[in-house]
Amino acid sequence: MFPLLLLLLFLSLTTTNAAAVASVTGTVTITQQFKEAPQFYNSPDCPSLDQQESEFDEDDDDINHSPVFCSDQSVHVAMTLDTAYIRGSMAAILSVLQHSSCPQNIAFHFVASASANATLLRSTISSSFPYLKFKVYTFDDTSVSGLISTSIRSALDCPLNYARSYLAGILPLCVRRVVYLDSDLVLVDDIAKLAATPLGDNSVLAAPEYCNANFTSYFTPTFWSNPSLSLTFADRKACYFNTGVMVIDLDRWREGDYTTKIEEWMELQKRMRIYELGSLPPFLLVFAGNIVPVDHKWNQHGLGGDNFRGLCRDLHPGPVSLLHWSGKGKPWARLDANRPCPLDALWAPYDLLQTPFALDS
Repeated sequence: MFPLLLLLLFLSLTTTNAAAVASVTGTVTITQQFKEAPQFYNSPDCPSLDQQESEFDEDDDDINHSPVFCSDQSVHVAMTLDTAYIRGSMAAILSVLQHSSCPQNIAFHFVASASANATLLRSTISSSFPYLKFKVYTFDDTSVSGLISTSIRSALDCPLNYARSYLAGILPLCVRRVVYLDSDLVLVDDIAKLAATPLGDNSVLAAPEYCNANFTSYFTPTFWSNPSLSLTFADRKACYFNTGVMVIDLDRWREGDYTTKIEEWMELQKRMRIYELGSLPPFLLVFAGNIVPVDHKWNQHGLGGDNFRGLCRDLHPGPVSLLHWSGKGKPWARLDANRPCPLDALWAPYDLLQTPFALDS
């Protein structure tokens, strides 16, 4: 019943104001054009936003001057943005707005690589979401590229994958709490519920925990055989959590200088090879066992993980608020190849890509 209801969504999306994005894979350039999404409005009981002291440069033309950007009553959402995943990002944005009771109170903070065409990315977002309140920030790849070790998947070695570790320094100081989202997911619930997760008196972040996962597999024998390293998790009930969906207290992150703590583990990794999986293990080393657990419905992850074996994942038992195609298989790629997994049909209603038929009409 649940999939059927989702498949009935968005039958009336418009097909105007398309924006072009060029993404380069080898020597092949692909142009994607996206439809304009509907405008979404606040419900009558949404709070009005008070403008706090702004941390923005008034001369920066990239800024949408609005109280939403510096209000604690706003829902602040951070995502990375690049040409390779722009189609997923558009679907994620649409899903957030569609299911929000106060969509006009959401501020989107997009982080793009300094080497990306930020102007093109910005115009693509603006064309499909003319009323979206957002800012695009530049992430200096060189700030982290020297710390990245090769992983078991080359896609994980992209510097932009590490931008989530630098949000506290990238976003303005007036942004005190943010929901970080990957680009390969869609929400089917109000993001304000996730953003309001209580963090208690000391916790820096909240995320769904998975304590049945084999936690030892995320680190090499070199790590576990070294007492000075393996004791890192002493007195901590360390569980795996997926960093694609997190609620982060940026004030506490800044106070604890957690970016430096993550970088210290990355520097050690360069010398000793203590893990194999990109940006996830440093987060686990710093935070596992010390986070606020969130209901699993907020990250039904791994939906793309079995693509390389030709297998499809099913939903985990229980309610669903967020579907996450983490792993190698992305729904848009499988749909384009006419080899979708059943759950890819739940992503398709949020796809804003113009079809060739629509472009010719």
